[in-house]
Amino acid sequence: MGTQQTPSSPTLTNSQSEPVDRWSLVVAAGLLSFVAMLDMNVVNLALTDISAGLHVSAGVAQWAALGYQLPLVALLLPAGRWLDQVGTRSALLLAVSCFAASSALAALAPWASWLIAARLLQGAFGAVLFVLMPVLAATSVRPELRGRAMSVPATLGPLGAVTGPVLGGLLLDHLGWRAIFLIKLPVCLAAALIVRRHAPRRGGLRPPDRSSLGDAALIGAAVASVLLSLTLAPEAPQWLLLALPAAPLVLLWLRRPGGRPVAEVLRAAGTAGVNASVLALAAGFAACHYLLAQHLRGPRGESATATALTMLAFPLGMVLAGRVGGRLADRWGARPTALTGAAVTTLGLALLVPLDSDWSAFDIAGRLALAGAGMGLNGGPTQALVMSASPPGKLATAGSAVQLARSLGFALGPALATAAGAPEGIALAALVAATAVALLALHRRPARNHA
Repeated sequence: MGTQQTPSSPTLTNSQSEPVDRWSLVVAAGLLSFVAMLDMNVVNLALTDISAGLHVSAGVAQWAALGYQLPLVALLLPAGRWLDQVGTRSALLLAVSCFAASSALAALAPWASWLIAARLLQGAFGAVLFVLMPVLAATSVRPELRGRAMSVPATLGPLGAVTGPVLGGLLLDHLGWRAIFLIKLPVCLAAALIVRRHAPRRGGLRPPDRSSLGDAALIGAAVASVLLSLTLAPEAPQWLLLALPAAPLVLLWLRRPGGRPVAEVLRAAGTAGVNASVLALAAGFAACHYLLAQHLRGPRGESATATALTMLAFPLGMVLAGRVGGRLADRWGARPTALTGAAVTTLGLALLVPLDSDWSAFDIAGRLALAGAGMGLNGGPTQALVMSASPPGKLATAGSAVQLARSLGFALGPALATAAGAPEGIALAALVAATAVALLALHRRPARNHA
């Protein structure tokens, strides 16, 4: 029994790129990627201020960060499945509006429960944004320009994650913790105006099915068990046992209606190894970034400003190489460009082992810039590799898988660093990044039947 094809698909994720390249939508995807990743790191700096301002313990204040990260990770894959069935323009405007509104609610929070509820809501709509960003970039230009387009959100997203502590420090010093939630509103407004004006009107919205809630609960419980075990392991190794339920929870999810389509997409596209490489590279980078910041502020006694300026070498290298990576992917191919980027990042991290107390800030910054250049070369081409291999009508599902891999890497990196400690953690970070090189080197795109 065949499915009928209509000339105009109801959803953007199920359509071919139009002859007209809409670079304004690629810019909107980049802006949303920046602000969504910025939120994952900037709040961590404000936890002490939030604890004091709302008169709660540090443990309660920690939920200002966890309240955003847990629903985001848990809902990425269910959101991808839902977005393959609805209109992208409508879903994007809804997600941006609610993301901005919940951020404003967080800034106005009079007590901790209000703040945590606002952050849970923000994380839920953040998951929709994370899935839509690569879909929006991939479908806004012709296929031959996809590598260049995908480099915009793939570069600006990690840039937001790295510059978050710098911007957060400035806001906390001069305006207080509530300002970190308000700084994102102008960016959300700009992105919403671009989408409203330039995005094609296709399809509408419908509520997700009930099984999505069960999928989110299983994924969220698996991720939470791993993060908690790694975070608590330095106090007592037996806490690692908390991670044991993660595997059966994931296997149970793969047997459900929400998990089977994701497994089928990864199998059909042959991109499971590519997604694993995204996770490995993000985890290696995040672990190294966390440990270097602790090293500069702790044993070296650097000021917050000096530490921030040294760490900015990484995003600077990433931004400069990101544009080059997109062009190389369009001309040379996505896989060789992504592989080169992963190798350059691994080299930059390896050159930081072992940390030498006699190194100047420029010595550390140079190595970080090299690692950042590799991430810039890798990000867009890897995303283009995944999206180009996606089966028709499954772009959002494919995009949600790669975004989940990257988000898990960013979340697991600091936890791995905490469990390993310094200086061993930086060597572990380089080793984890090296696995991304191996996974990309082994990747072969499966042949497709063209009936």
